[in-house]
Amino acid sequence: MNRVHFAVAATLISTTMFAGAVVAAQSTQLTPVLAGKKIVPPFKGAANIDITQPVTKPIPGKSLVQTTIKVKNTNAEPIARLMVAETWYDASGAVIAGGRGVINGLLNPGEIQTITIDTPYSAKMKSNNWNFTHANGTVKPNKVKSLDAPADAVAPKK
Repeated sequence: MNRVHFAVAATLISTTMFAGAVVAAQSTQLTPVLAGKKIVPPFKGAANIDITQPVTKPIPGKSLVQTTIKVKNTNAEPIARLMVAETWYDASGAVIAGGRGVINGLLNPGEIQTITIDTPYSAKMKSNNWNFTHANGTVKPNKVKSLDAPADAVAPKK
């Protein structure tokens, strides 16, 4: 019987100690990381962006072509994971190559970034097109001559 009494007593003591530790841990105040910050959820649906004319150049020393496109978010909400899929065609219209460029994270309202797409080079490349999407829908690109940074992002002249 001594072993049974000892086991019950040990269980009772350990349970009491654990409950005391839980109560002590609950009384500690934690500060939320996002306290006081306004969170704007990413845009859902057909987003609008401004883009410059894509520029495609061969990469010296590699059998790749690189396309760069400047993009600007013209929506009031951020765009999550903006992606551009580039498809290359030969003279007969058959698909011969493709590549993809992504902005990981968010493209905030008014923000300008550059998307880079690397595609394997082929001598048969004649024409290409771009398909824009984002994590929560489609994208309607609007081609503009140039993109200017928002006025508050321009450094003052000295």
